[in-house]
Amino acid sequence: MNQTAQIPVETILREELAHGDTALGTVAPILGHLVVSPDNTLFSDEIVAQVRGMASSVAGQMLSAQGREAGVNDLPAFVEEHCEELIGHLLTNAGFLSHCHALSIERQLAQRLHDRSAIDVVLSPLLQALIASDDPDVSSNAMAVLTAQARFIQQQGRMELPLKELPGDLFHAAVLTWRTHAGEGLDEITAAAEMRLRAEYDEGAGRLGLMSRLVAGLGNGVLAALSISHAGVAIFLTALGACSQQERDLVVQSTNDRQLGRLALGLRAGGLKPKEIEEQFVVIHPNVALPEGFDLLRRDRAAEILATSSGLAAS
Repeated sequence: MNQTAQIPVETILREELAHGDTALGTVAPILGHLVVSPDNTLFSDEIVAQVRGMASSVAGQMLSAQGREAGVNDLPAFVEEHCEELIGHLLTNAGFLSHCHALSIERQLAQRLHDRSAIDVVLSPLLQALIASDDPDVSSNAMAVLTAQARFIQQQGRMELPLKELPGDLFHAAVLTWRTHAGEGLDEITAAAEMRLRAEYDEGAGRLGLMSRLVAGLGNGVLAALSISHAGVAIFLTALGACSQQERDLVVQSTNDRQLGRLALGLRAGGLKPKEIEEQFVVIHPNVALPEGFDLLRRDRAAEILATSSGLAAS
């Protein structure tokens, strides 16, 4: 038998992935329009409010740094005066917008699974076991993840996004956006403020960096992190990204009910067996069944199909 011959379920999953890619391509433009719309009463969706809140948080931190460097007397008034314009500029960056969107989806998923399945939003069984490890490095990193995750949940509740929690490329893009639109005659002030912000930034010390290190440290035991009820939402998403070679934000998007094909393919490419994938769907999408013949899909074929996706570019 030709081992590269396509089986029917692969066609189904390719089509599902293509539909998902199309949906992802509309996320940034539509969300960007909703967030900057002057008539927010028409768009009361929690996600829109959350994304705008995070953009406002990031803008406020950069403007505060600028104001302190300039010796502004009334810092809150200075931030308020310039914040709206900077928010608008930040939200023209599709990557920044998509990241804020992904964080909002992650928080909603964590809360939904907590309410429905009693999965703790901070302390999972896997994290608890790692904290109790005899290896001091493992235990210490797990404790750092616990603290960072608890902080993330609190910050999301306040619609905050600390600059130091942004991935490196988005931190750089946000700072560059601020510098570009800081105003005339402020080059020295903004340069000094930027140096201070960059000196305080450490990507590896942020929540995402800590979780990436924790997942990498699991070695051959990483598949244990692909159980969302055992690992918790945050570590599960990080592990799925690492195992399926996808960006974490894209993995977060795959938990949406319009991205079922991507989620199934990611879990298979990540190393789970069909039965184990069914178990994850029971938790995340309890009313969805995998397509007939999914048990015939090989791991390498799932990875190949996933690699053809345009979703990463779209996000």
